[in-house]
Amino acid sequence: MSFETTEPAFRFRQGTRPLLISMPHVGTHVPPALAARFTEEARHVPDTDWHLERLYDFADELGASVLVATHSRYVVDLNRPPDNQNLYPGQDTTGLCPVDTFDKTPLYAAGDLPGEAEIAARVDAIWRPYHQQLQAELDRLKAAHGTIALWDAHSIRSVLPRFFEGRLTDLNLGSADGASCDPALAAALLGIATSNPAYTAALNGRFKGGHITRQYGNPAAGVHAVQLEMTQASYMQEKLPFDYLPEVAAGVQPQVRRMIEAVLDFVEQ
Repeated sequence: MSFETTEPAFRFRQGTRPLLISMPHVGTHVPPALAARFTEEARHVPDTDWHLERLYDFADELGASVLVATHSRYVVDLNRPPDNQNLYPGQDTTGLCPVDTFDKTPLYAAGDLPGEAEIAARVDAIWRPYHQQLQAELDRLKAAHGTIALWDAHSIRSVLPRFFEGRLTDLNLGSADGASCDPALAAALLGIATSNPAYTAALNGRFKGGHITRQYGNPAAGVHAVQLEMTQASYMQEKLPFDYLPEVAAGVQPQVRRMIEAVLDFVEQ
């Protein structure tokens, strides 16, 4: 199977302060020829990190740069390494070009899975441009500010037996076990995350940060990268039609904003 898309690989807004917010799993676009191969369930792209641009609608006000995926993770997963290496050895994960949903149901109705050439074409069309833009913006910020931060924004259903037992912690901070950002920053963020008893929080628990956090975080070089994986129940409806719930989101959004402000305070001090 060949692969083509007419959609740009990302949307990008350049900010003024030393922070880039990356949203690699918010995309919902699936090119029509690929969607035709999907199951009805897969065409709803249920494993999207829904509504994060809305939840982070304060980013522009704070002066952050924002990089947003356009294509579904079912097309190509921007938070996986291009060699498809498992980021959590020994645990079940989805790959660079997934073949099933988080519930382990098949994506491809007729079983016509993407081969090496199609996967390579998806990487060239979508994965590579996103990462080139991410690196270019980090380079620009580094040249302008010296010390900078990368925040990788994610969300996931709160109950997913494939990946974890029971209900997931609400606010899951990842710093690649301390390798991607200064421990003092991670500790400050955890303090904010645990400050509201309405939400549970963890640092380097089930989610330690994916490829983006691990690839670009380099605190010794002044690049501090953090991933936040939130439960979707904290701000939205977890089942179709996956609606944003403003009255629910209003509880957690101030906490997320405080974490972003703490990142900026840290790199600007």
